[in-house]
Amino acid sequence: MAETRFDVGMTCEGCASAVKRILGKVEGVTDIQTNVEAKSVAVTHGDSVSKQEMLEKLQKVKKMCISDGV
Repeated sequence: MAETRFDVGMTCEGCASAVKRILGKVEGVTDIQTNVEAKSVAVTHGDSVSKQEMLEKLQKVKKMCISDGV
């Protein structure tokens, strides 16, 4: 298992839920931890999941600024 982190402009728990819902649909993602205060997301996933694939999914979320993380 690998872990990938993203900086996501989440402002509330609703945003965090949206991020979890979107990334939870990616096959191979096993855990998603969000931190609204730190505006970060940590994703645990199998080797078959690419950082680029997850980033593209996250960029579809409206009103959030997303970077490829820490």
